[in-house]
Amino acid sequence: MIILGATSDISQAFVDKFLTVGNKKYSKIYLITSNPGETERISKHLLVKHKQDSEIIKFDLIQDSDYSVFDTIESDLLFCATGFLGKNTDEGLYDEINTQRIIKINYSKLVPLVSYFAKKFELKGSGTIIGLSSVAGLRGRQSNFIYGSSKAGFMIYLDGLRNYLYHKNVHVMTVLPGFMDTKMTIGLTLPKALTATPQKAAEIIYRAYKKKKNKIYVTGIWWYIMTIVKNVPEFIFKKLKM
Repeated sequence: MIILGATSDISQAFVDKFLTVGNKKYSKIYLITSNPGETERISKHLLVKHKQDSEIIKFDLIQDSDYSVFDTIESDLLFCATGFLGKNTDEGLYDEINTQRIIKINYSKLVPLVSYFAKKFELKGSGTIIGLSSVAGLRGRQSNFIYGSSKAGFMIYLDGLRNYLYHKNVHVMTVLPGFMDTKMTIGLTLPKALTATPQKAAEIIYRAYKKKKNKIYVTGIWWYIMTIVKNVPEFIFKKLKM
């Protein structure tokens, strides 16, 4: 198993779920991260709780571009939870560093890396790629449209990758979380009824993975919410504050 964004709360919960209820262990789980110090704690957790070996590979999407560190990796599952929320629009709209970081981590630097592993799966003729996008990518809203645009791009990329790799016997699943109670959202006021824990998300993602679903919402109510949001006429939508 390959984990992109190993320090993500959802990544950790998914690996825990997979190793607890799954019917297989891996010879090694590859934890790809820009923060090896924090990831060391996760690696020790896997060893103690699951007797699962792992290898930490330092890779910073902003700074690194040499994929040769991944050449020897062989796997049949890629879980991609890499993401950066950044500052919201009021604070970050005209902050070039903030904007560039959001776009690079969520899309422009991430897509080539996922494609690198996708090629490995294609050559092998099997495998599953699970990519986390966001409901924020379904329609641009004034509160987070920079983040949302990067997630929209990643979502369309996953759509096309799924279409392409279907003919190569490789499955691609897109996950659309709504509000998540994770360290990325610390400090934000989130409605409890619309917010999922990483553990709940992991359970839903795991079940969908076993059923080879194509695109899922972590919390079903977000399908209804975003269906409404997407269908509000533009002449009305542009006047709203969302």
